[in-house]
Amino acid sequence: METVNLDKEIIDSYLALSSRLIKLHVRQVWADYDREADVLYLSFRKPQRAKKTVEMADNVLIRTDDDEVVGITILNASSRD
Repeated sequence: METVNLDKEIIDSYLALSSRLIKLHVRQVWADYDREADVLYLSFRKPQRAKKTVEMADNVLIRTDDDEVVGITILNASSRD
């Protein structure tokens, strides 16, 4: 196996993210990032076809299809910890 020099902090953040995604109780997650707009889109179903968008505090939009969350939009994504 080839050894790759990776930053431990980056690896730790990926591991933390993976454990959080598993807790969402969704089968699949698609992530798209628009660098120009600094918006991260997480979709839990393709096609998403959201019927309603609920704006949460701190520039987060929850997209729903009746009672099911089908996606999350995170504005100003690069400025978050």
